[in-house]
Amino acid sequence: MIKIFQISSEVNSGSVGRIAEHIGEKIIDNGWESYIAYGRDHNPSKSNVIPIGNKISLISHGLKTRLTDRHGFGSVAATKKLIKTIKEINPDLIQLQHLHGYFVNIEILFNFLSEFKKPIVWTFHDCWSFTGHCAYYEFVDCHKWKTECFKCPQTHDYPQSYIDQSTRNFRDKKRIFNSVENLTIVPVSNWIGDQVKESFLKNFRVHTIHNGIDIEKFAPQNAESIKEKYNLKNKFIILGVASPWSERKGLKYFVELSKNISDDYQIILIGLNDEQIKKLPSNIIGVKRTENIKELAEFYSVADVFVNPTLEDTFPTTNLEAQSCGTPVITFKTGGAPEAIDENTGIVVEKGNVQGLLDAIQEIKKNGKQFYTKECRKRAELKFNKNDRFQEYLDLYCDILKLN
Repeated sequence: MIKIFQISSEVNSGSVGRIAEHIGEKIIDNGWESYIAYGRDHNPSKSNVIPIGNKISLISHGLKTRLTDRHGFGSVAATKKLIKTIKEINPDLIQLQHLHGYFVNIEILFNFLSEFKKPIVWTFHDCWSFTGHCAYYEFVDCHKWKTECFKCPQTHDYPQSYIDQSTRNFRDKKRIFNSVENLTIVPVSNWIGDQVKESFLKNFRVHTIHNGIDIEKFAPQNAESIKEKYNLKNKFIILGVASPWSERKGLKYFVELSKNISDDYQIILIGLNDEQIKKLPSNIIGVKRTENIKELAEFYSVADVFVNPTLEDTFPTTNLEAQSCGTPVITFKTGGAPEAIDENTGIVVEKGNVQGLLDAIQEIKKNGKQFYTKECRKRAELKFNKNDRFQEYLDLYCDILKLN
């Protein structure tokens, strides 16, 4: 029986964890064995799950990163134990998701993978794999990664560090990740695929697979309970969803919007922490992160428009989830975000343009949500059904393993 072994920061939690879970479900449906080793959060999974390290190793790796800027070079014992497990299972193919997040040692892992000789598929959800420090660089408009990182302008952002070793990290990653021969890179958007082709990983096979979602769970819902709970009757509802709401997710643009809308509108933001909720203007409703997909789908469904003013992103699944619930999307022209929508399901606004956001909201209000709902759902069914998208992973595995 074919065995696929995934390494992920999370399992069935957060966007990357849910993607790992969906791939695992497809593997199992195909009659194969699915294993997912994870570093941080996890919810119940259909796959065989294996924790990597523990809370102490996670904290230790985080401390190493903070003091030395050597993110990805801690977790020595945890990675050696992971390798022992991989050898025991002896999978036919290894699927990598996020390798950042303070849980694995990339040098020890890739030294093993280069000797293990099994094919590797690595999904790129962000840009960390080919930079000297950051996971995203659009916000600061940095292009040093195309040649060699130095004097990183984002050392104080994730993965946060007191010092700058971006040049050393860049050279080490370039050497380490190019040490394997049988690697296929799977970007989650055409945009990140184009970035890879300009990076030190440009000589590897690149095969783009857009993210998919569960369109049965993310579907139009009866959201009367949400309306009653938050007193939303006769309001035009503007929804934003992120976790965490970092600066790059565009929280400040909702604050700006709140200054320019009447009482006929209601902004709801999901995924905020307690401190952020306390600081919100009185006309924004703040909701903490929810792992309850039904509740999330109800919020998407109750909204008249989903607004995503992200300043750097690869292919945000929130844009897909909103459309799948029949809600049009307004998104900044950032990374792969515009790839999620078309002219029938939303509006793309130039990055940072608050007036553009207001104009787009007015246009959707004028047309009415129902003008978009059918096309939104149709696009989700056609392009973002997880069963279709994650079948592409199975097809890729079969091609790599030369199976019929």
